[in-house]
Amino acid sequence: MTRQRPLRILVVDDDPAMVGAITALVGTEGHHVITAYDGHSALRRFREENPDLILLDLAMPGPDGIAVVNELRAAGSPPIIVVSGESGSPSKVRALQLGADDYVTKPFGKDELLARIAAVMRRSGRDASERQGREPLEVGRLIIDRVRHEARADGALLGLTPIEYRLLEALASRSDEVISHERLLHAGWPDEREPDRLWLKPHLARLRAKVSGARGPEIVAVRSVGYRLDSGRAAR
Repeated sequence: MTRQRPLRILVVDDDPAMVGAITALVGTEGHHVITAYDGHSALRRFREENPDLILLDLAMPGPDGIAVVNELRAAGSPPIIVVSGESGSPSKVRALQLGADDYVTKPFGKDELLARIAAVMRRSGRDASERQGREPLEVGRLIIDRVRHEARADGALLGLTPIEYRLLEALASRSDEVISHERLLHAGWPDEREPDRLWLKPHLARLRAKVSGARGPEIVAVRSVGYRLDSGRAAR
C-alpha cells in the first residue's frame, strides 16, 4: 500500500477503548486523530478542526450517527466512513443513502481500515496532494504550509513543536479575530477531553517569542478572553 501523507481524522465513538484502538491503527501511518465521544461534540469538533476525513460510529449519545451524517453532509463535509457494530443491511443502506462514503463493520483489521481510508481519499480527490481547504495561510510576513505542517516568518523557517504549530494555525486561520482560550485548547490538545487552561500560557509565550524573533505578526493576549494574531503589527 502506498503511504499517504498524514491526514487529520475526526474519530467519533462513545467507547474510549475503540477510539484508542483506531488512534493506534491510523497512527502507524502518521495520521493525526481528533476525538469526539458524542454527536454534539462531533459536530463541534468538525467545525473547529476542518478534518480531512471522519470515522463515525452510529450508536452514541446525543444525535446518533445517522443524524450526524445528515448534518455533516448538509455542511459539505469531507469523506465519511461509518465504523459501526451494526452489521444489518438497513443501517448500512441508510448511512450510505445519506452520504457516507463507506461502511466498515466492527471488528475490523488494520489493513482493512487503512485500505478503505486510502480508497475513500483517492475517490474524493482529497488524498496526499489534493486535500481541499489545506491551502497556505498568509498573515503579513507569516506563511503557514498546512500540507507540510511548516511555518515561515519573513522567509525563516520557525522551529515549532506540534502543539505550537496547531496553536499558530488556529490563530492564523482567523487573523485579527480573538480566538477564545477554549478554542485554542482544543486546537493545541485535540486528544484531551478536558485540557487545562493553564497549559496555554507557557506554550503561547514560547510561540510568541519564536514568531516575534523572526519578525512575524504579533500574538496579542486579550485579558480573560483569548488571543489574536495581529496582521498589522509585526514584531520589531
